[in-house]
Amino acid sequence: MSGINTAEIIAKLKFDEHGLIPAIVQDVSTRRVLSVAYMSRETVELSLKELQTYFWSRSRQKVWHKGETSGHVQRIRRLEVDCDGDALLVWVEPQGPACHTGAESCFFTEVFSAGADGSLSNPELLQGRSFSEILERLTRVIKSRKAEMPEGSYTTYLFSKGIDKILKKIGEESAETIIAAKNKARAELASESADLLYHLLVLFINEGLEVEAVLAELEKRSHRAGKPNN
Repeated sequence: MSGINTAEIIAKLKFDEHGLIPAIVQDVSTRRVLSVAYMSRETVELSLKELQTYFWSRSRQKVWHKGETSGHVQRIRRLEVDCDGDALLVWVEPQGPACHTGAESCFFTEVFSAGADGSLSNPELLQGRSFSEILERLTRVIKSRKAEMPEGSYTTYLFSKGIDKILKKIGEESAETIIAAKNKARAELASESADLLYHLLVLFINEGLEVEAVLAELEKRSHRAGKPNN
């Protein structure tokens, strides 16, 4: 990056005990927060050099170039650091959705909203929604992606690549879920499990398997689970 002393910038940053610093990614045009990830010294250097976002994957323990497989790179337009030097704000021009689900932003689940007077308006608390309702909603989104195949969607990318790519992603997400569990990282376990469930839904739809068939099997097992072994 011409005219910028990368070493001087990194020297001002406060990395945690794992050598990481949180990075909030924000759309420079819409100002919408797209995601939150972590950067290492190496990925900060790469990001400044290439002017694209590079992160450190805590589950895979390796450098992650956003958009490397999907093509949804994020071109960096501005970089800011907070007053304590321990968090980054990365302003980007996204070349596609930020979320692996195909959503523009990873933040699309509303917990509640408040009116000007501070009163809650139409709260949509997660605990008020059943597991099946959430699956049904996500299934509808994935089915619409398969039907419409919108350009720039990660889900479209998976369907276009076919069964081998989908199965490969399920293998990767399964491994990352296992690693998160072994590391006793509950937040990562939740995130990786969500990734795994999402890719399983993509597989079901790609193979013409209705989610209801899987739920029916789970219902059968819920009855068997309470029976004593003979």
